[in-house]
This record gives sequence, C-alpha cells and structure tokens, in this order.
Amino acid sequence: MGDWILALLIGFILDLLLGDPEWLYHPVCIIGKYISFMEKKLRKRGGNLRKSAVFLTASTVLLTMAVVGTLLWGVSLLGRFPLLIGMALLNWMGIAVTCMAKEAHGVEKALDKGLEAGRKQVARIVGRDTQNLSEEEIIKATIETVAENTTDGVISPLFYAAIGGPVLLWGFKAASTLDSMVGYLDEKYRDIGWSSARLDDIFNYIPARITALLMCLAARLTGMDGKNALRIVRRDHANHKSPNCAWSEAAAAGAMHIQLGGTHDYFGKPVEKPTIGDADRPVERMDIGKANKLLYVSSTLMLGLILLVSILL
Repeated sequence: MGDWILALLIGFILDLLLGDPEWLYHPVCIIGKYISFMEKKLRKRGGNLRKSAVFLTASTVLLTMAVVGTLLWGVSLLGRFPLLIGMALLNWMGIAVTCMAKEAHGVEKALDKGLEAGRKQVARIVGRDTQNLSEEEIIKATIETVAENTTDGVISPLFYAAIGGPVLLWGFKAASTLDSMVGYLDEKYRDIGWSSARLDDIFNYIPARITALLMCLAARLTGMDGKNALRIVRRDHANHKSPNCAWSEAAAAGAMHIQLGGTHDYFGKPVEKPTIGDADRPVERMDIGKANKLLYVSSTLMLGLILLVSILL
C-alpha cells in the first residue's frame, strides 16, 4: 500500500473517530469566503455574468488546488512522514461521514422535542424552505440529504482522493462548495452559478452511480431490501433535475420501501420534482437511523474497494 492510499485510510479513520470538531476552522469556510468575496466583486463589476461565472468557477477550483499542492510541497521538504501526516489531515477534513450522520441524528432528536425544533434542525442541512414542513416532510428531507451527501460528502471525495490525492479531493470540494453557494436555477444565481453547477455535475457523475450500487449492497448487508433498492435505482435514477442526485436517493428509497422527492418550496417558490420510490409505507423517525446505516456501510465499502484496487494494482 502506497503512502497516498495509506493517508486516505488514516483520514477516513480520523473522520469516523473525530468528525469535524467545532473548534476547527474548516477549509471549506475559507473557500466559501473567497466565493462570497469574488461573487460580490463580479456582480459589482457588471457585464456578462455568464462569462464571469466561468472565472468564478475556474479561479475557485484552481486556486484551491494550487494552495493544497503548495502546502503539501512545503511539508514534503520535511520528509516522508510529515508529508503522510499532512495528506492524512487534508483527507480527513475533506471527508464528511460522521458530520453528516451527526446532523441527521440531530434532526431525529429534535423531533422528540417538537415539530418546530425539528424544522430548525433540518434547516441546517437542507436548502429548501423548512418553516412549514410536516414531520413526514422533515424526515424525508433528512433522508434525501443523507443519501445525496453520501455521494457529495463521502464517495466523491474518496474517489478523487484515490485518483489524485488531497489536491484533486480539494478541487472537488471547491466545486461542491461553489454548487452549494451559487449553483441554483433561480433568477439571482442562474447566470453567475451555471458553470459551477455544471462542473459539480461532471465531478459527481461517476461517483453518484458508484454510490447507488454500493448503497444497494449496503442495504442487503444491513437487513434492508437490496433487491428493491436496485429495482428503484433502475426505474427512478433520472427522476431529478440533477443528473446525479436521484441515484443515491432512489437506492435509499428502494431499500426502505418509502417514497422521496416531490414538490418543495425553495426561496419562497415551489419547485416541482418527480417522486422517487414507492410509498409502500409511511416514513418513520427510525428511518433516519437507517439512512445513516446506509451512509456508514456504503462509505466503508467504498474505502474497501479502493484498498482492494490499490493492492491488486
């Protein structure tokens, strides 16, 4: 096993053990500040925002990769072991298994306190309007977010770290942060965010499909319905405005025999989406825990696959 893969293994274990400590100023926050600063500058300058969007996207991703590459180069001057530690730490901060599971579990606990508490908690992890959500809608929103972030927050980072180390991992994280901040279809962001949304789609294209297959296997391993998960993935993988999101959501919906998707409000306006899965039964609070199981097992399977390929090659 090379240092590259060993650093990825260490980073994954650190995430499982520590998550994202509250005292740690996360690199994504720095990327987010740059995006906010540059977006304001480009809007103030005026002109063709669609052209400005390309500059915003390219500069964010390339600058992030350059900074990470420079940091690792500097650490490498200290020797092999410091470089290994540096790569492991960067991998750890780029993977989000425990953080996502913790936030989802927080929604489940908040619902025990009441509907309003659940709405406030789920607002931390979803982009839709939450002030009028029912308990069922809160649970579904949480499951959808866990399923989607199994790709965005775990499988994609692992995939790109395995291919290109922390530099490519953080190039992906920059693209993902751009998409979460400006990659919307509404009037405000449509022009300034179109290239960021497209790049995120490209980055997640292969990992999203890997995630769906891994979640079907994870469903079987955890006592859920892996066969139905695969059936729903085949049928409903295109039932989303994104070319990628429905793959993992379909796997989760099929595994639990529930229905996800549908119309939701974003920024005060309804956005129509197809449904995903079959409403074989109503959702329950415990389904959030099932979504977390799929997250953990799928992530572990992906790491195992990477380790196996690295040994064989």
